[in-house]
Amino acid sequence: MFKREFWEKRIQDAWKKAPIIWLTGVRRVGKTTLCQSFPQARFLNCDLHQTVSLLEDPASFFRSVSEPIVIFDEIHQLEDPSRLLKIGADEFPEIKILATGSSTLAATQKFKDSLTGRKRTVELCPVLFRELSNFGVNDLRQRLFRGGLPQALLSPVIDPGFYGEWLDSYFARDVQELFHVEKRSGFLKLLELILRQSGGLLEATHLARASGLSRPTVLNYLQVFELTHSIRLLRPFFGGGKQEIIHQPKVYGFDTGFVRYVKGWGELREEDCGLLWEHLVLDELLSSPESPRVQYWRDKRKREIDFVIPRGNSEVDAIEVKWNPSSWEPAALQAFRELYPKGKNILVSPQITQMYFKRVDNLEMQYAPLSQITG
Repeated sequence: MFKREFWEKRIQDAWKKAPIIWLTGVRRVGKTTLCQSFPQARFLNCDLHQTVSLLEDPASFFRSVSEPIVIFDEIHQLEDPSRLLKIGADEFPEIKILATGSSTLAATQKFKDSLTGRKRTVELCPVLFRELSNFGVNDLRQRLFRGGLPQALLSPVIDPGFYGEWLDSYFARDVQELFHVEKRSGFLKLLELILRQSGGLLEATHLARASGLSRPTVLNYLQVFELTHSIRLLRPFFGGGKQEIIHQPKVYGFDTGFVRYVKGWGELREEDCGLLWEHLVLDELLSSPESPRVQYWRDKRKREIDFVIPRGNSEVDAIEVKWNPSSWEPAALQAFRELYPKGKNILVSPQITQMYFKRVDNLEMQYAPLSQITG
């Protein structure tokens, strides 16, 4: 079992704010393994009939618990999971509760109570850049090519069948059970189209034509993808510029391995690495305990900043992502800073091992390794 100390700490810190932690993330991202790393915990697999029987009387169950932590794995399989969690939080406040599922809590219709004030959500990401050494991975390209689902990342051999089988399982277990989507082929075709254009602007009308689905169906499926964490949508940052993009989001697939898989890349060329590295940087930013609002900026002249993080007091951090820092050009950042002069200018690259500062034209640049911009 590989330790994931970063996520263990995220959960422990969240317990200081609420008694219930909803641990979510895509199928096979490692939720069950992470849960089993907590010592002195009662672990229950809610897929099992015996667990369902044990939890028929929630109060009696909690009274029988001697451990400080109770873990309900795949809790959405229960008939009334919110009642169970509410009783645990309200009547047994000394017990910490960890519940898992592959979608957001709002997507699980069995949750009749939103558990307001009683829960915090932690979304487990595929193996982060900061975690690679824990998993014994020394080659960044291995992580980019295979992705961050532990089974695929650590397999002795590359298994192309893993990705297709995962997509089938994702539809059958995470999508069909919760949303009753009828058009399996259209749904998966749309997901593959989005993964193929991952890192680009989202064009719903184009996706509808390419997938053979209606535009309303595409918009509905996009919501399902978001709720089940298979895509990430970044909203555009805008303010005072008349030429800024203000509506169209950028879309990212949840894992570099699947982006590479649907693109049909049998090996990584140098020009492929930058796109996948951008995905890895985004995961690191979104996993930060600070939970920043990550956006992007683009104007109608196609000048773009990869990631933008508003910090308050009119400060906006601009993060440029490059596989090779020498390929960066300052024109887009200069245009951005004409509109928003306050904030850090950061360039992050795997080729940078120590932070340093450099003035480029009129811009004060911070060249940083990923580990030093995410804490």
